[in-house]
Amino acid sequence: MRSPWRKRYAGVEVEAETVVGSSAYQLVEASQTARLVIVGRRSRTVPLGPHLGHTAHAVIHHSPAPVAVVPLT
Repeated sequence: MRSPWRKRYAGVEVEAETVVGSSAYQLVEASQTARLVIVGRRSRTVPLGPHLGHTAHAVIHHSPAPVAVVPLT
């Protein structure tokens, strides 16, 4: 999944790591030393209701680094 993006944006430094545990907790922990955290949001299948999942919500509220929320494609 990352390979096409790495080719397209070769100048962007990306660090990938596999960890065990809650995704929200792990992302907030990793954000302690990050310059930017990017998380995806749910696709809009209904016009009303929350479009932000638990993980994105937790990272936005607990990350010391800036957080960008992008739609999943």
